[in-house]
Amino acid sequence: MLTLYGDHRSGNCYKVELLLAQLGRSYRFVDVDVLRGQTRTPEFLALNANGKIPLLQLEDGRCLAESNAILCYLADGTPLWPAERYARAQVLQWMFFEQYSHEPYIAVARFIVAYLGRPAAREADLAAKMAPGHKALAVMERQLATTPFLCGNDYTIADIALYAYTHVAHEGEFDLTPYPALRDWLARVRAQPGHVEMIRA
Repeated sequence: MLTLYGDHRSGNCYKVELLLAQLGRSYRFVDVDVLRGQTRTPEFLALNANGKIPLLQLEDGRCLAESNAILCYLADGTPLWPAERYARAQVLQWMFFEQYSHEPYIAVARFIVAYLGRPAAREADLAAKMAPGHKALAVMERQLATTPFLCGNDYTIADIALYAYTHVAHEGEFDLTPYPALRDWLARVRAQPGHVEMIRA
């Protein structure tokens, strides 16, 4: 059986949980508390030298890290990860966008507020995330005003990758009211077969 090491509240871990649910794959979940240093133990570092979650351990014991790499691995051979070269590159385009232009602002703002409790020492850092975060949301809005999903008419792992932190962006003080196409897209993603909600507790 697959084993997923992660934190249910993490968007990066939720991406993998959502895909596994939509694929109907069974797995064992091992909760790892980052704030208590559980990713820095010798035992965990032996599995992932980078000391991060999510981490997927395959049935044969091999391990795969980095949430978007895990999505590509699990979705291979399914419509969620297209076989056609250009379509696949479009999926990657949005997944790289998520890592470089979206997550550093949307996810980090949520971490400061929801995980750390919005400490006064991080207020300036939180404020600095707002403009680039809204820029990323505006990029998504422009695309989603023309297509139902990020890569066109078909739901792919690009949608999963960006849904994970976008649907909880309000927990990092991002107001999604100005983005109607994006909000409609969130509803379309939630309506996909096998959808599961993020576990907050």
